[in-house]
Amino acid sequence: MDFFHDFSILSGMKKEERIHLVTPSPEWKDVIMDYKREFLEHEDTIPGAAGLDTADTFEDWYGAMCDNLNEETVRAGLVPASTFLVISHEGRLVGMIDIRHRLSDFLFHFGGHIGYNVRKSERRKGYATEMLALGLMQCKELGIDRVLITCDRENIASMKTILKNGGILENEVPHDGKIIVRYWIDCV
Repeated sequence: MDFFHDFSILSGMKKEERIHLVTPSPEWKDVIMDYKREFLEHEDTIPGAAGLDTADTFEDWYGAMCDNLNEETVRAGLVPASTFLVISHEGRLVGMIDIRHRLSDFLFHFGGHIGYNVRKSERRKGYATEMLALGLMQCKELGIDRVLITCDRENIASMKTILKNGGILENEVPHDGKIIVRYWIDCV
């Protein structure tokens, strides 16, 4: 058996799919920490990774991510969210996506329902567009019919990704010296 076949049986991925969403677990610790190292080496933040870039250890990050899955255990100042690893058909962690189950006032104005990222070595390959499409399917499963997605106006790649997934521009708002672009996508 080849690696893809073994991985696809475990993940439920079909061979024609390039990526698949996987719920983080301790088995992915080394892969996740390698992912974090790549971002830090490039002095890059990791939006849409449930605070991975600021967590001191995997265990701290994983504990917070698990707490933030449910309304009853979500950490102060946050909203319930589901975080997924984006795994390529080769089994490589290419990105992460965070789906917020509801919007706080801050998220409504500046952050949106979905945050996502692609590791630098895997950018410009179309993964962001595909992972956002999968994220929108997760939103629909969560009962979120109208999804707000935002990005910095200077992030042209993210704007294109949102537009390819049906994003409709609502407006642009200033925040911390930047302009945040706000898009809505209907998940029907």
